[in-house]
Amino acid sequence: MSLAEDALFFPAIAAPDAIDGPVQWFVFRKRELLVTAAGALPPEPEIRRHRFGPERTLYLGAFGEVHCFAAQVPDASTPPPGMTYRDLMSLYASLPVAHHQVAGRAAQLIDWDRTHQFCGACGGPTDPSPTDRSRVCRDCGLGQFPRLAPAIIATVERDDEILLARSPHFPKGLYSTIAGFVEPGESLEECVAREIREEVGVEVEDVRYFGSQPWPFPNSLMLGFTTRWRAGDVRVDPSEIEDARWFHCDEMPVRFPGNVSISQWLLDDFLRRRRGAGAA
Repeated sequence: MSLAEDALFFPAIAAPDAIDGPVQWFVFRKRELLVTAAGALPPEPEIRRHRFGPERTLYLGAFGEVHCFAAQVPDASTPPPGMTYRDLMSLYASLPVAHHQVAGRAAQLIDWDRTHQFCGACGGPTDPSPTDRSRVCRDCGLGQFPRLAPAIIATVERDDEILLARSPHFPKGLYSTIAGFVEPGESLEECVAREIREEVGVEVEDVRYFGSQPWPFPNSLMLGFTTRWRAGDVRVDPSEIEDARWFHCDEMPVRFPGNVSISQWLLDDFLRRRRGAGAA
């Protein structure tokens, strides 16, 4: 039985004592997921047929009726015939969104479990908590939870124009929305205003929440916003931004291919509102 694309995922920390239903494994070598040659999740019988010798396993929860597990295999592990290891970014086009999100959850939890075997305060060994998703120090009792780094991503709009920027590592000609991590003690709205001011030098108003997207690269949660330009000329921070400029909705620059990120969704939303439904 394969994962149903419209099923709900219910996270859990411990597998049932007896599983009599279908199972799906998410097998990772470092941050790469084991998939078929077509980029799909291998069926559980195929996983069971090969002895991977996992270094660690975690129960993730249930996707509808399918129980999901994550496994980390040694770095030297080779894929079985007809399978390959691929990074999650390259699998957006082949994995359904819901499947990719569970895979992202698995990657983050496996990495967190691997890097929190010892306490960050006293150095003592840690054990999984029986009541929540944390690891607890045997010596001092400190609980360590999975890391999550919230980041904002926002449009800056001025009538039919949108302010976009490019990082030095972007492909040639490509521009995107403004993004940055939330600082301690900062509200999301304050972060939006600060990041835009720091990166492109303008002030904004009418900050509105748009939506969110899990982003396991490596452990972010992207929170999307729309804003309106209020004042200021474009001045880029050269340490982060190579160029920023205003683009009319009818003269948009090169964008990241596909429709897999919240940046794309924000841009599509802007174009729908400015050009009319269906024009994006």
